[in-house]
Amino acid sequence: MKIRRVITLIPLLLVLTAPCVFAADSITPLPTTTTWHAQTLLQAVGNVVLFALVGVVAAVVGFKIFDKCTPGHLGREIIEHRNVAAAIIGAAVILGVCIIVAAAIVG
Repeated sequence: MKIRRVITLIPLLLVLTAPCVFAADSITPLPTTTTWHAQTLLQAVGNVVLFALVGVVAAVVGFKIFDKCTPGHLGREIIEHRNVAAAIIGAAVILGVCIIVAAAIVG
């Protein structure tokens, strides 16, 4: 019985969302005056330093959050007990966060 209700709602949803889809095509974007693209070498170096700092902080915070969500202390396990598997997991977490930060920077 629930499947029939869902099936009857699909055409209704299509009818209600169609004007929104076609209205989005007719809207022209506003011209932008500001941009993140550097105009000078100094701005480019400043952007690199800013994004590098944000990336490092995000990687450390992501590792710390992952460490809090897992049992035990991951840093102690890597340094004191020389656990290679824990080091691989820690590196994977940091690389994952770095890929997300890089994708956010690229846009």
